Amino acid sequence: MPVTGFEVALRRPLAGGRVFGECGAYEELIGRIRLAVDPLHEANRAITDVGLAPRDAAGRVAFAADVSILLPVDRARASGRLLVDVVNRGNTVSVPNFNHATRPAFGPGSDPHPPVDTGDGWLMRHGWVVVSCGWQCDLPPGLPGLLRLEAPEALGPDGRRLTGRVYVQLQAPVDVADFLLSDRGHAAYEAADLAERDAVLVVRDQPDGPPEVIARSRWRFARVEGERIIPDGRHVYLEGGFAKGRIYQVAYTAVGAPVLGLGMAALRDCASWLKYGGAAEGNPAPGALRHAYAYGRSQTGRLLRTMVHHDLNVDETGRRALDGIIANVAGAMLGEFNDRFGQNSKDRPDMMDHFVPFQVEPRGGLKVFYTNTSFEYHRGDASLIHTDPAGARDVEHGPDVRVYHFTGTEHGTGIWPAADAQAVAADPRGWLERAQHLRGVVNYGRLLRAALVNLDRWVTEGVLPPPSRHPRVGDGTAVDPAELAPAFARIPAARYPGHNVRARRQDFSTLPPRPGAAYGARVSAVDGDGNERAGIPVPELHVPLATHTGWNLRHPESGGADQILYFAGSTLPFARSRADREASGDPRPAIAERYASREEYLERVGAAARALAAQRYLLDEDVASSLAFAARMWDAWASKA
Repeated sequence: MPVTGFEVALRRPLAGGRVFGECGAYEELIGRIRLAVDPLHEANRAITDVGLAPRDAAGRVAFAADVSILLPVDRARASGRLLVDVVNRGNTVSVPNFNHATRPAFGPGSDPHPPVDTGDGWLMRHGWVVVSCGWQCDLPPGLPGLLRLEAPEALGPDGRRLTGRVYVQLQAPVDVADFLLSDRGHAAYEAADLAERDAVLVVRDQPDGPPEVIARSRWRFARVEGERIIPDGRHVYLEGGFAKGRIYQVAYTAVGAPVLGLGMAALRDCASWLKYGGAAEGNPAPGALRHAYAYGRSQTGRLLRTMVHHDLNVDETGRRALDGIIANVAGAMLGEFNDRFGQNSKDRPDMMDHFVPFQVEPRGGLKVFYTNTSFEYHRGDASLIHTDPAGARDVEHGPDVRVYHFTGTEHGTGIWPAADAQAVAADPRGWLERAQHLRGVVNYGRLLRAALVNLDRWVTEGVLPPPSRHPRVGDGTAVDPAELAPAFARIPAARYPGHNVRARRQDFSTLPPRPGAAYGARVSAVDGDGNERAGIPVPELHVPLATHTGWNLRHPESGGADQILYFAGSTLPFARSRADREASGDPRPAIAERYASREEYLERVGAAARALAAQRYLLDEDVASSLAFAARMWDAWASKA
């Protein structure tokens, strides 16, 4: 077995010893698993450069991953189900998303092992064992608390470090003098030659806009410290500085290529270890787990799509590691998770070397859910999961896939209380990005819970999950994004994007890549309120108090005011009263015109929730949580109606 040992650094009660119903108390084990894989084995041949990694005395490639395992103190109370939490930039995502909990924030000097917020305890109450496994070897150095992968570097036949071309995108919501050559403070690839003449820096004002080449004499590989400009192969400096909101892209030759694909092997072999391993391999719950599922969101949803594409789900003994996958908010993208000089943190379609195929089909009986919010559609790529490249016709997946669109949602699970700003995700510098509208407020975690239950029943009982639900060309709900502009022009103060981003074909044989024709991006059609007609609406969207979108614009304070704000949706509340509506010229009926009282509103939300539960897109137990989410919206926006 590739897992050769588990070193426990910390063992502690979960949530202060809280009892989670019949499953009792849980504990958390924090430590590191050590792994070694055979680079010649069929199961590992898809891992780029694994054959160039140093080998131990047994001819295997050794590496290690940080893990956190949440499991019942009484192992017999576990449900037999394992959830592999595919951490996002080193941060846990499963407990925050499924338990309606908060994710710990890490920064310099923070607690390396902050207590786990278990939220409403949903995963624990249902007996899930959760393992959060590090897979990324380029996390921000020196930042405590992140779950990391320790991976070897690939070397040439002569033992020398490899060199290769790298393409990096840089953007900030403030003016800066220099940039680290990476996304969000991650470890950067070092420039092989600080004086490289073929290095290129361009700037754009839209992701797919025309590039402006910046003269090589105006910039250098360097950083600024006080009044000094210090040569540095991991930073880029520009005379006069980098302007907030503008999009800068650098292509250069780097040195030092870790074997990134071992991250997927770590996830696979961690799941197999807990599912099949015994006490001799250090398994903390031998024989307790029968089925394993993986959940990834955003970056790690793309990682799971890439893992499915490369068919890296069979371990060295020929056993299936994962039985099911939920790849959430990944859109149609894969990622550079298995590339020489790949960048794990890339999340812009126009920057992706490995973007296609869009319809990724699992093999070996693996069941997959692809779930997306409205933002991934307005980003310009999510519709390509279920249409042809031109966006002209619907394309169906195979029998082991479901595709779900969460109506009216932004990339994350919503911001509450409603606000127009949020910290740049996973960025250690604490930058805030403002939007022109309130950010999206809808928490779609309830839909993920139902998806996980449906996925598990599909695997364990053969019960087919509910049908895919998403915009469709055939029924007129998948439309060109430009068609939405008239609907939002009617709504006072609604600023619909004047430039709709569209993913493009690009030739990455040279860097910067040569652009080609745009793909046929589609988004959901909207109703008279501006709310989306397609997908799965949570009950409070079925009975709305506002217009909820998958797009927003950058605030002028953050620069790039004509660009979409990445990851953001908009919330445009209805007027409270008819008088307020008429005063602003809002054509959308006011809250008081729609609902006679708070009680009537919540009664209608409850009916919508029960109907959604009957269709199995919502759990019966989440009818109550839907009412709670709806009540807080009413109290915020309609209490004076």
